[in-house]
Amino acid sequence: QVQLVESGGGLVQAGDSLRLSCAASGRTLSSYAMAWFRQAPGKEREFVAAIRGNVFTTYHASSVKGRFTISRDNAKNTAYLQMNSLKPEDTAVYYCAARTNWAMRTLPEDYDYWGQGTQVTVSS
Repeated sequence: QVQLVESGGGLVQAGDSLRLSCAASGRTLSSYAMAWFRQAPGKEREFVAAIRGNVFTTYHASSVKGRFTISRDNAKNTAYLQMNSLKPEDTAVYYCAARTNWAMRTLPEDYDYWGQGTQVTVSS
């Protein structure tokens, strides 16, 4: 059974940076696609970024492109989300997800494993 544990969230000011981590256990995820989603109060879960399994191709949502960067360290079985130039509208619970396939997807239902989420709050 795969377990994903996010960390690195917190309260920051607009313009600040945060780095989220997603540590996986139970299975090596090097061949799995991984992604970050976020969910703000009263809104649906939203795709943020994904990284392909085996080959480090990435895809970022237009709302975060140029500010956020997804990466992974297969030796550590960990994915990351570097978030720069944070805005108040980035405030949400951020979730890490993995799917048992190398191909990236942007819909939550395409992912098989989820972390518990980490809160990111950006004040203006």
